[in-house]
Amino acid sequence: MNIRDEMAIIGDKAAAAAVALARLSSDQRRNGLLSMADRLEERKSRIAAANAADMEAGKKSRLPPAMLDRLLLNEQRIKAMISGLRTVAALPDPVGTDIKQWTRPNGLLIIKRRVPIGVIAIIYESRPNVTADAAALCLRTANAVILRGGKEAIRSNIAIAEAMSEGGAEAGLPADAIQIVRSTEHEAVKELVRLEGKVDLVIPRGGEALIRSVTEHARVPVIKHYKGVCHVYVDESADLEMAMKICENAKCQRPGVCNAMETLLVHARIAEAFLPPMAARYQELGVELRGCSETCRIVPKIKAATEDDWYAEYLAMILAVRVVPSIHDAVEHIRKYGSKHSDAIVASSREAQEFFVSEVDSAAVYVNASTRFTDGNEFGMGAEIGISTDKIHARGPMGLEELTSYKYVVIGNGQVRS
Repeated sequence: MNIRDEMAIIGDKAAAAAVALARLSSDQRRNGLLSMADRLEERKSRIAAANAADMEAGKKSRLPPAMLDRLLLNEQRIKAMISGLRTVAALPDPVGTDIKQWTRPNGLLIIKRRVPIGVIAIIYESRPNVTADAAALCLRTANAVILRGGKEAIRSNIAIAEAMSEGGAEAGLPADAIQIVRSTEHEAVKELVRLEGKVDLVIPRGGEALIRSVTEHARVPVIKHYKGVCHVYVDESADLEMAMKICENAKCQRPGVCNAMETLLVHARIAEAFLPPMAARYQELGVELRGCSETCRIVPKIKAATEDDWYAEYLAMILAVRVVPSIHDAVEHIRKYGSKHSDAIVASSREAQEFFVSEVDSAAVYVNASTRFTDGNEFGMGAEIGISTDKIHARGPMGLEELTSYKYVVIGNGQVRS
């Protein structure tokens, strides 16, 4: 069987499973997720062994440190993955809820009601926990899911998906509600995203090259973010102790993820006071700084930034630093070089806070907090399916509501249009 036929069969099975899922009650789907969590708990050692094999292969093939970090499933991450399923199971189910309703002068009652999207394909790299997170969110909202992870995590992904499928089947969920694409060939992705009439939505999660490739070949809608070039701007009114804490966390807490800070902007009036101790702290932590000419003057011996550095998503312990004359210049920098993901201001001035929030057009805009909070769990959504920098349908962390569409239910008593 060729790849095209294989993907078509997977698509047909998913479409049938989506119809069956939509007929199940919210409690049935919730119980299915709890059964999946129990099965993952039972299979922890098998999942860990599969992940160890993936990690060993990844090291041999010299995967970069950021990718190895995302690939790793240690005990803490496995527990968090299982906990995430139970958290999603406990969340309110948006499917079937009425967004709003109104009555027309002719007596027609119009109801806008949430419904499942149908079949969602998730294409992702490295992170095997996405297998569980994505499946949980899709099934809670009565969507069938097709999972295609990267070849570097194939053993981990199969172990997780098999456990979840078995747990779901025990609780009465359709056998094909979760399907994993086992082919690691690039052609499989191209065929999957062309399944018009079978797949309703594609969500790619991974590097910019993967997302652009998916978008280029897709014939079905794609929700995406290309990269996370996140900024923290330290205003002249900032509490500098708070700013140091936020800037350290935003860069160093987990540098290989899309909501980590990549560029630090500092107001010129506080640069002399703020940058030397901040740079010293970064250097203690092993962060390589690349600065504008003014930053290099204030903090000697650091590397000079190039134009490319302002666009860079390093996903590593590297940080670009620029001193800006005003908050207006900070906003203009973000507008030119940013990716509309997550950007933060550290400021005491209410005027500065409000200006930044109003002017920065990103999926998440922070005031006096780290950009690292752009995450479905941190936002109280349970596990997220991804972070969108699109403006249509979904933006920012995508939880349950973002995995629904809606339909209009129109109730009359014999009305006809004249």
